[in-house]
Amino acid sequence: MDLQLKDKVAIVTGSSKGIGAGIAKAFAIAGAKVVVNYAQNKMSAQKVVDDIIDLGGNAIAVQADISKSDDVKRLFDETITAFERIDILVNNAGIYDIVSLEDITTEVLQANLDTNLIGTILCTQKAASLMDSSGGSIINISSTVSTNPMPGTLIYAATKAAVDNVTKVLAKELGPKKIRVNTISPGITETEGSHEKGFMGGEWEAQLLAQVPLGRIGQPTDIAKVAVFLASDDASWVTGERIQVAGGQI
Repeated sequence: MDLQLKDKVAIVTGSSKGIGAGIAKAFAIAGAKVVVNYAQNKMSAQKVVDDIIDLGGNAIAVQADISKSDDVKRLFDETITAFERIDILVNNAGIYDIVSLEDITTEVLQANLDTNLIGTILCTQKAASLMDSSGGSIINISSTVSTNPMPGTLIYAATKAAVDNVTKVLAKELGPKKIRVNTISPGITETEGSHEKGFMGGEWEAQLLAQVPLGRIGQPTDIAKVAVFLASDDASWVTGERIQVAGGQI
C-alpha cells in the first residue's frame, strides 16, 4: 500500500460530516494522523474518529469554533500535545446560506464571513507559525460558485471568491517557508448538508445535474482523493492553484 501521507499530521476543520469527514478518512487511510475538528456535533466527530480507528488509523476529535481566535489556539495546542507537529491543514469548515439580496441581514453576513473567511485566515496563520523547516500543505475548500454564482448565493459566493484569493496571496507569501497553499473547488456534492438544504432529490438537483457533463452528483470521496494528492509530496511543485472537482461543471 502506498501511504502517501505516512507520518504526517493533519487538521481537517469541520470534519464531523460531509466533505470534511471524507477527507479526514482518506488522509488516515493514506497514513496521516488526523485531527477531526467540529464546532458542535461531538457525536458525529467521534463517529469519524471511530471509523478511522476501525480502518487502522490514528485520530482524535477536537472541538473548536474556528471563527474564534481562542478556539483556534486550543485546536492547534491540542494537536501539538497529541501528535507533536502539524504538516497539513484543510480549511474545510464553512456555512452557506441561500439568501436573496432583500433578505440579507448583518447577522447572516457576519456569520458567513466569520467562518468562511476569517476562520480560514486564523487557522492558516496558526498552522504556518507551527510548521517546521520541511514546510507543509494548506488546502482551502472553496466552491464552483466562487466563479459561477447562482441567484441567492451572494454571501457564500463572495466569501468563497475571497478564499480563492487568500490562496493566491498566501502561496506567494508562504512559498519561501516551503508551505504550499492550494484550493479545491467542489461542485454539487452529496452530503448531509446538501440534503438538509434541500439540494438533493428535487428541482435544485435536476438543475445542477444538468450542468455536469459526467452526469452524476459528486461524493465526498471524489474531493478527498484530490485532497490527498495536494497534501502529499506528489504535489511538491504545486502551489497557488485552484482545482475544480465538479465533473466538468463550469
